Amino acid sequence: MRGLLYLPGVATLRLDRDLCSGCGACLTVCPHAVFEMESGKALDSARDACMECGACALNCPAGAISVSPGVGCARAIIHGWLTGGEPSCDCGGPSDCC
Repeated sequence: MRGLLYLPGVATLRLDRDLCSGCGACLTVCPHAVFEMESGKALDSARDACMECGACALNCPAGAISVSPGVGCARAIIHGWLTGGEPSCDCGGPSDCC
């Protein structure tokens, strides 16, 4: 699903490459191909494509990844679809910031 981007620079995703063991679990579980391998460790090369689902952090045995799942614009858009309401990502901007 490479190519899908949200607002630039707002994802809560954090990768500590020093802790990364290079197992590749994040590459396997990420639905938007946010990660790739570089020099035997994960790299969040498409961070702005992160939908903050939390799959990478939950499956990282080294604890090298953190993300606040269920926050931000991805959650707001999905909630809007499910409820039929307007998305509100609580990003501090106008209600249509997503």
